[in-house]
Amino acid sequence: MSDTVEYLKEAGSASIEIDQEVTDSVHDILSEVKERGDDAVHEFTERFDGVEVEEFRVSEREIEAAAEELTDAEREAIDNTIANVREFHEEQREHVSGFEREFEDGVTLGQRVVPVESAGTYVPGGRHPLVAAPAMSIVPADVAGVERIVTCAPPQEDGSIQPAQLYAMDQSGADEIYSIGGAQAIGAMAYGTDTVPEVAKITGPGNVFTTEAKRQVFGHVGIDFLAGPSEVLILTDETADPELVATDLLAQAEHDPNSRPILVSTDRDVAEDAVAAFDEQANDLRTEDVARECWEENGEVVVADTMSDALEVVNDYAIEHLQVMIDEPRSVVDDLYNYGSLFLGDHSPVVFGDKAVGTNHSLPTLEVARYSGGITVNTYLKILTHQEATEEGAARIAPWAAKICELEGTHAHQLSAEARLREDISPDYGPQE
Repeated sequence: MSDTVEYLKEAGSASIEIDQEVTDSVHDILSEVKERGDDAVHEFTERFDGVEVEEFRVSEREIEAAAEELTDAEREAIDNTIANVREFHEEQREHVSGFEREFEDGVTLGQRVVPVESAGTYVPGGRHPLVAAPAMSIVPADVAGVERIVTCAPPQEDGSIQPAQLYAMDQSGADEIYSIGGAQAIGAMAYGTDTVPEVAKITGPGNVFTTEAKRQVFGHVGIDFLAGPSEVLILTDETADPELVATDLLAQAEHDPNSRPILVSTDRDVAEDAVAAFDEQANDLRTEDVARECWEENGEVVVADTMSDALEVVNDYAIEHLQVMIDEPRSVVDDLYNYGSLFLGDHSPVVFGDKAVGTNHSLPTLEVARYSGGITVNTYLKILTHQEATEEGAARIAPWAAKICELEGTHAHQLSAEARLREDISPDYGPQE
């Protein structure tokens, strides 16, 4: 431990490794779904969800009924989130473009930006069915121009999907919605069944079984990334309000006992006062038991002597949600590079990004932010390159390509290049001996 950094509270190291028992169980589920299709999905749904679902695909009548179960205010709140998410991702799409230009005489290169043909999005159920989750995976796919968007979510006890989630799926742009959860949903979308169509890419968060299923089907289909329990790191200095810091830590801790709430501060008093406030505020939470268990098992508090030290710690964590509550939050943006999404200032809590503001909340966890960002419009786009050479342009490139092939020993490739040589052009250009 550095002399300039002190861990007042430390938890075990984070890892995306999954128990072998889960890996084996998921392998068996996927194998059965691949082999037996809908029959296996029915069996697993009854076994794991405790419900018999006659028709997996949700009908228009069921979607309309779900909308009618919601109040005007509830529908308006969901619509607002979808509209904000759509506006942000439309702006993203405007900044992803193709190009084409002549790089030298007779040689034109370029790229096209093309959506995947089909996408499967998974919407988790669990402890708190997330109403904002459909917008985060479906809207970017819709904005990207994906032709067919398939969505799966776990069934409730009566076999239906939670009404607010179902309404959000429909309004976000899903073309087909299925009442299937867990690894069997991932398998159905990856391999296809008589009922569920095979897709090109699968996205969206889920529990450890869903995550492992995505890992195992990767290669047959594309995926976004592998993610674990939700995380937040709050960076503070002496100007931070400990009560507000505690409130935002609790918002993360109530997610799940396995969530990771972390506080990094350059001021010991702020850190200690925030911990005390966390304990006090937890008394009034309806989700107190989960929040306290999470904090006890996974909460961390780090005090650094300088902001430079604190920033080094923050980047090492490569956290999902990074909330900066210091005097001048924008002053450190250029020094931050490992995070899923950044929340600047006292008035930008993680809950805004999770629920309403428009940025995506499907983000990398467990240090995946070291090499990947979250779901964006780009998740559903392919960058396809192309090239075109005239006879003269080919003649200029040919000797260079032929020499590389000669060095490699790829003789047929060399002949393919040499077939484009021209005496009036090639001898004067390229590595001729």
